[in-house]
Amino acid sequence: MRWKKKGKEMDYEMLMMITKSIMWRATEKLSMLHLQEPEALVGVEEQIQWVKDCHWRMKPYVRGTGGFEAELIDIAYDVEDVVDIILRSAVQGRRRGILKRLTLFISDFIYRYQLHKRIKWIDSKILSLSVDSPRLVCSFTVRIEEIDWSTWRSVQDQNVAKTVVYPVIEKVSVLLAQESLHPQLKRKVREIQDKFRFMNGFLKELESVELADGGMVWMEELCDISRSAVDVLGLFINRREQLRRSWRSPFRKVALAVDYLKSRHKFSMEMEQIHCKILDISSRRPEKVPGHGHKTHNREPASTFGILQQPAPEPNIISFDDDDDSQAVMSRPEEVPGHSQSREQGCTFQILQQPTQEHDIISFYDDVYAVMARLLADDSCFSVISIVGMEGAGKTTLAKLIYENDVVVDHFPYRAWASATNMFKILDDIVKQFIDYKKSTRTSWRKEQEEMKQKLKAFLMDKRYLIVLDHARSSSVCILNELLSALPETLNGSRMIVTTSEMSLPSHLETRSIHHALRLRSDDESWALFTHKLKMNIPQELQTMKREIVKRCGGLPLAIVKLGAVLSQKDANIEEWSIALEQLHRDKKLWSNTLSMIDRKCPLHMKRCLFYFGLFPQDIDVPARRLIALWVAEGLMQPEGENETSEDVAEICLIKLIAQGMVQVTKKKLNGDVKTCRLPDALQRHWLSKARQTTFLQFHTNTRSELSLSTGLVRRLVDHLDKEDFSYGHIHGEYNRTLTSLKPRYQHALSFLSFDTQEGSKPGEDIGNFLHRCISSSCFLLLRVLDLEHVFRPKLPETIGKLSRLRYLGLRWTFLEMLPSSISKLQNLQTLDLKHTYINILPNSIWKIQQLRHLYLSESYRSKFMPQPRVGSLTNLQTLWGLFVDEETPVKDGLDRLVNLKKLGLTCRLMPSQQQAMLAQLEAVANWVLKLDHLHTLRLKSDDGENQPGDLDLKPLSGLEKLSSIYLLGRLKNPLVVFESPESLSDLTLSGSGLTEDPLQKLDKLPNLKILRLLAKSYMGKNMLCSSGGFPQLRVLKLWKLEELEEWNVEEGALRALRDLEIRSCPRLKMLPKELQHRNLMNLKLSDMRNEFTT
Repeated sequence: MRWKKKGKEMDYEMLMMITKSIMWRATEKLSMLHLQEPEALVGVEEQIQWVKDCHWRMKPYVRGTGGFEAELIDIAYDVEDVVDIILRSAVQGRRRGILKRLTLFISDFIYRYQLHKRIKWIDSKILSLSVDSPRLVCSFTVRIEEIDWSTWRSVQDQNVAKTVVYPVIEKVSVLLAQESLHPQLKRKVREIQDKFRFMNGFLKELESVELADGGMVWMEELCDISRSAVDVLGLFINRREQLRRSWRSPFRKVALAVDYLKSRHKFSMEMEQIHCKILDISSRRPEKVPGHGHKTHNREPASTFGILQQPAPEPNIISFDDDDDSQAVMSRPEEVPGHSQSREQGCTFQILQQPTQEHDIISFYDDVYAVMARLLADDSCFSVISIVGMEGAGKTTLAKLIYENDVVVDHFPYRAWASATNMFKILDDIVKQFIDYKKSTRTSWRKEQEEMKQKLKAFLMDKRYLIVLDHARSSSVCILNELLSALPETLNGSRMIVTTSEMSLPSHLETRSIHHALRLRSDDESWALFTHKLKMNIPQELQTMKREIVKRCGGLPLAIVKLGAVLSQKDANIEEWSIALEQLHRDKKLWSNTLSMIDRKCPLHMKRCLFYFGLFPQDIDVPARRLIALWVAEGLMQPEGENETSEDVAEICLIKLIAQGMVQVTKKKLNGDVKTCRLPDALQRHWLSKARQTTFLQFHTNTRSELSLSTGLVRRLVDHLDKEDFSYGHIHGEYNRTLTSLKPRYQHALSFLSFDTQEGSKPGEDIGNFLHRCISSSCFLLLRVLDLEHVFRPKLPETIGKLSRLRYLGLRWTFLEMLPSSISKLQNLQTLDLKHTYINILPNSIWKIQQLRHLYLSESYRSKFMPQPRVGSLTNLQTLWGLFVDEETPVKDGLDRLVNLKKLGLTCRLMPSQQQAMLAQLEAVANWVLKLDHLHTLRLKSDDGENQPGDLDLKPLSGLEKLSSIYLLGRLKNPLVVFESPESLSDLTLSGSGLTEDPLQKLDKLPNLKILRLLAKSYMGKNMLCSSGGFPQLRVLKLWKLEELEEWNVEEGALRALRDLEIRSCPRLKMLPKELQHRNLMNLKLSDMRNEFTT
């Protein structure tokens, strides 16, 4: 029986659900046809009634446990086949061509004979069912439960089921929608569809448990099966589409028919193999799956492989963090001394204007600003701001920095701080800080507590207050409820700050709470905190240890403070510091709770994303854009809805990992976006080990033995130039190629990344030869990722066109000079990164890559398109960055057909000899930009060939409602382009614009503008003014090389959100505006200014 595999049977409940689903689907098809075209069913009433009767006759068997589950599902598919025959006949009956009329009688006779024969056969199978049939032995005690899909609509509800099940269902739906699909093939496809559909519920449950290594291995096998199914279905769909579109002469028809029969047979065999694999893996799935979500702690013991047993914690309604988070930086709230200023020596210096009772604020600068902005917001309703972070992240420190800030002290006349183990102590602490209250010695503690609550509520009734509750957990529901009940319902902007290690608070607080996730510190923030806590001058020879120190601490303030305290007691030499660092490296207590939390609570799909960090060398920072592109290419993300992309989902996933302290931001962009990141040192070691054990990664095996891999499969191949790695000889030519076969190693590889950054021609030759040998040996044919970033001029073979599954081709910083023409065969390629290459003319075949979504070109080397694109080319393109436009570039009726772009970056060169032609090109570019309704990032440059700004003739962009970032370099012939910007604009850069009107007077009403850069020659006037209330959201302002600017005035109430101000090379500007001279929390940087410039 085909529902058995190696003596193991399918889960009973799964089969029953599949059976019911098939029967429902069959009757639903008939119901829809009956409603839409009842006349189409005339003459087959008896057969339709038979289908309905079948449904009722099978119900007792479906409900029971008679031991014939496999037979039932076979019959269900047979019944669906009958329905399809009826529907096919109805469709044929609607066609009234001349030939159809002649053959209708014969077709009808054949149809009724087939239908009668099939019905009799199914009847005999139903009659053969008996309660005395031998029962199948079920080895499963836990069933796959059905889940409500309607609740999984948010992008934040990603789970592994979406990346495993959805792609298969999507491909199956496309195939089943095609006409004239052979019934046998249709049935096989439906079987695969149903297996994956009902595997979905089980995968949802996997998100809620901690899996042992065996469970993760099982998960990777299932992902392999899913990818195989998607590939096989996709290739068959494409083949059918190619055959349909092909020109057909009489001889061609015969050849195509033979070819189709071959491809159909191959497809059928591959579907059968996938079917067997899914049956096999279903029989080996973990049996015990708790169904209480990530917050569950009281779990039943699991006895099967793949799920670890977790001891349930002691029930504790009133509980708080037991980690002394405040020790990360400071011990207790203290009074804030006055403001202070400092200036660096020389022509370039920096002033940090802020309260500085300690320099700790430097390390929490962004967090202090963000929380204070929420705390002081113009909202009269009471709200709770929860500072959320892992143990030792500095939650208490951040709360104290805010609590003691001068502005906060002035804004909240009544403040109280509480951190205790029970409600009575909390109330006692708060009440004592507000009023002179003496405890009664004669009443019970319950009455005393109630009296304190009443006095507190009465006292605060007409007062604006701030209360900080430190070390709270979501399990402290009773405490939070009681404390809120003791506070009056006022409309005066009172606030509460809660510090907690939990990412979510009780539901009744969620609607009144704003979460601030406290991330790990960046390298610069970590070093600032370390040098402050060290309390000594660091000798020059120890400055070289900065990188190692910040890396070992992993951005955790508690680790930084502890290391600083230890080194303060030691001699300042490399030997002593190295010993201390090694001790910190071996200290597992600092990260033990975090690692335990990740193992227990981190969703499965996020764990797989963490595994991907193991592909990168441990000593480098990972670019966020590269990480996101690789996640998407591997299919780790699945978008929801038409307006969302996989990249959007991946970005949110990265932000969540950062917010939960699992990923450390090492560098940020000016707009706050993540530039580079890495796993903290302790997590890197932990997850690298996990990734190897689960077969997600297979490298650095320290042996060349053929038995070095547990499964013999290499899914992700990484070249780290490690001679102990088994693949080193294969890639770099030192391995005896005649003694080994590449195919057993690499035929299942999904990704290949090389980090060979050596100089010279050898790296490129080695990679080229390896790729050629692998592809010639039928390896890498399943490859989705080929990332050769920083490999010097890899010699890509012409056979690269055989990598039909490739989605990501990363060639950034390779200085490659030419692409193979076969690149057009990469029909699934989504991202082509050619930034910082020497490719100046793209091959004509680039237009044939229909799935291409992101194309990055080499701006500095003038990459350009030459041929006129045909209609329908690159319609899915979302990113076109670094394109060079000259007089030959096909803009009008060419590139301007690319109307789905979200990011566009162009450089135009106006050579005097081609002035008229280029002016026409600029007009075509301007008209093209206005068509881009989805555009959110625009970068346009124009130069005259001598490194001077050229003309930019654009039209007002106010109609582009999604546009958020604009960078313009060139003389603006129409200043309204800037002055009539869309309200969505958040980032504006102008250079060489030649504006004569004050841009600040025109831009200050933009409600969302956060970053403004006025660079060289952007403004040619002498005076600038920021009016009162202007630039309400502006955080970053840069004024560079405004050589005519003499006076800048800022009225009171303007630039209230300004955090970073940089003034560079403005030689005539005399002084900083008085309104900004004593501004708190503002970072001021001055470069190349006159000595008498006044701050």
